[in-house]
Amino acid sequence: MGDRVPRESRFEWYVMQVTTGKERRMCELVRSIVPGEILRECFLPTYEVQKKVGGEWVRQSQLLFPGYLIVVTNQVERLGELLRAVPEFLRLLSVGETFVPLREDERAWIESVTREGSRQIQMSTGVKEGDRVVVTSGPLVGHEALIKSVNRHKSLAFLEFEICGRRVTTRVGLSIVGENDA
Repeated sequence: MGDRVPRESRFEWYVMQVTTGKERRMCELVRSIVPGEILRECFLPTYEVQKKVGGEWVRQSQLLFPGYLIVVTNQVERLGELLRAVPEFLRLLSVGETFVPLREDERAWIESVTREGSRQIQMSTGVKEGDRVVVTSGPLVGHEALIKSVNRHKSLAFLEFEICGRRVTTRVGLSIVGENDA
């Protein structure tokens, strides 16, 4: 027998494309029209960043993937049917006629840096050691290999990884608090 769970009973994560700038509104719309037994979660992955406003550092939330939402369902075909009735632009990413869930490693990465109910990547802290960054606290600990560059003045790390078969670059909050000689 095996321990494979039929696809229709497993909750998978799917990426939904929406109009950039309407992500929050579309997420609320999806939550309001899709019953809870079909939709486990609809979220916009975000990251926390510090910005100087009026001379003071303020924490703000930014979108990790502008123009995209993630929906968690075990009934993707039924979800797709419900979404076809929405007059706004939104589409589940697919290959041909088949909706394709995130790969397990892609899902695992998002789950490792966020948590259900708060899909926000909190600020991390690190130090520079020569040409490399060592993250000392926060969700980026252990994910240093994804960091391609850092903007110390804006407390940002630029990450590069593959998601949905594409190489993407995004940013997350990273405060560099010092330098060590390598």
